[in-house]
Amino acid sequence: MDFDPSANRVVGTARIPGAPAPKKAPVPVKIIVAGGFGVGKTTTVGAISEISPLTTEAEMTSESVGIDNPGQATMKTGTTVAMDFGVLTIDQTLKLYIFGTPGQTRFAFMWDDLVRGALGALVVVDTNRIDDCYPAVDYFERAGLPFVVGINTFNGQMSYSVEEVRWALAVREDVPVISFDARFRASVRDALLVVLDQALDKAIRMKS
Repeated sequence: MDFDPSANRVVGTARIPGAPAPKKAPVPVKIIVAGGFGVGKTTTVGAISEISPLTTEAEMTSESVGIDNPGQATMKTGTTVAMDFGVLTIDQTLKLYIFGTPGQTRFAFMWDDLVRGALGALVVVDTNRIDDCYPAVDYFERAGLPFVVGINTFNGQMSYSVEEVRWALAVREDVPVISFDARFRASVRDALLVVLDQALDKAIRMKS
């Protein structure tokens, strides 16, 4: 133990009387953003991340014609081939690490690694192609991971209502189905907070 003779106080690893307690690091929480191809997962992560999001976008080429269908209402020219990654600090005690999955079926083998350690998921839905999100819904139901269905309101419009989407997906009543706009930070934040609520509810049920 070292001493500072000029101030007559302990330094080094010892705590100085009256000094403020060191701040605790925020608890890390892993959240997954999933869904079909071209539904807005990369946009969702990019809108909310407080750092420049890590993306693994590759240019779509003629080889993907007939395989990757981004939908009629999009100018999408790239596709995620591994994952998207972003960070969001909720407060001094909680920090979200957000992982976006690739949407194409041929990259489904990566999901187990991406989802490992996650506490919840947001399944992004395009109401023009609802069937594209069935694999994500089925995956999280089998895994027992809390998830929220988020209807991405492209251009502020939905082809079907929230209740119609719930009926089409046949999800349980305890699974929230909400609408949000992947382009806007506040809207994405609200959707992710619902995911956190679901994860907390599960943790409370398991503890009790």
